[in-house]
Amino acid sequence: MPVQPVPLDEVERRILNGLQGGFPICERPFQEAANALGLDEVELIERIERLIKAGVLTRFGPLFNADRLGGANVLAAMSLPQTDFDRVAAFVNAQPEIAHNYRREHHFNLWFVGAAETPEKVESTFSYIELVSGYPIYRFPKEREFFVELKLKA
Repeated sequence: MPVQPVPLDEVERRILNGLQGGFPICERPFQEAANALGLDEVELIERIERLIKAGVLTRFGPLFNADRLGGANVLAAMSLPQTDFDRVAAFVNAQPEIAHNYRREHHFNLWFVGAAETPEKVESTFSYIELVSGYPIYRFPKEREFFVELKLKA
């Protein structure tokens, strides 16, 4: 199912561009971020909620490097028929251990990252997804780490 574009106003574009790559760590982080964007705290929170509800953002929150904290991150892929793609992708997304997923035009058409406090928890989540979905997960554990700073201009 193709994704329909969501119109963004200039303030939403500023929010999306301004909050990539960092968020204040302080007692009132939304207030500090809002000040930097020329907004008030309530408006920033309301606009982030709107962007999530509209599907522009799939999540808003920190990304932790789980393996540096003693946990695990594992890149994974599935090969799903188009007729079952949306159902399985929604189920995968619903698992708290799945950091994000994305669709690719490839034999392996659903890619995602499992992240948890232990490698066993990631594996347990993957096994659960396989059991419920009926499709295998192909695991691609990290051998080397590369830093790629991806910022998308809204």
